[in-house]
Amino acid sequence: MHRTNRFQFDRRPVPAFWAGLVLLGLSAFPGCTHRIEVHPTPSRTASVSIPRSLQVTTGNLTIQGADHMPGITLLEWLPRDFTQAALNYIRQRGTFSSVSGDSADLAMKLTARLSMVSRGPYVYSIRLHADMGTAATPIKSYDVERSATGSSVRWVTASDRDPIEAALQSALEDLLTNIETDRALFFGNEPVKGGKP
Repeated sequence: MHRTNRFQFDRRPVPAFWAGLVLLGLSAFPGCTHRIEVHPTPSRTASVSIPRSLQVTTGNLTIQGADHMPGITLLEWLPRDFTQAALNYIRQRGTFSSVSGDSADLAMKLTARLSMVSRGPYVYSIRLHADMGTAATPIKSYDVERSATGSSVRWVTASDRDPIEAALQSALEDLLTNIETDRALFFGNEPVKGGKP
């Protein structure tokens, strides 16, 4: 007499619906969010200096694409980390005599947009907009955008962090190079202490 095993497993493929539901559930766990901290450093110091102090304030940091890309990993890049990264980079580059968030001779208002697209590997683009002037008078605005290519999967935090840091470093380098090229704009009619324009 043939007996059937009551505990025999169903070997049919798991429906795509259930697989998707499992992935959706996993995305709710904190471990599936990449919390980014970046530390861009100048590849070189300023070729020319502007002997003025600079106040840096940051506005919006927008992120486009991270929540809509294939996969379950979300991306979190806090505005305060962007602010600190920009301040540290500009200080280390040495374009200005001093850089802080306090009132100064010159003022820079900086905003950023990070966008992500999947083209095989992920491509991370950072666009910076900077308004330069004094506290009372605008002088010039700058727009720069640079990209970096990441990996084809985003399983670990470094998958997002490294290309974001590279793109931000390149964008800040372009921004500061443009400002240094326009050095003469930032002296105004005031005498320069300790040097000539």
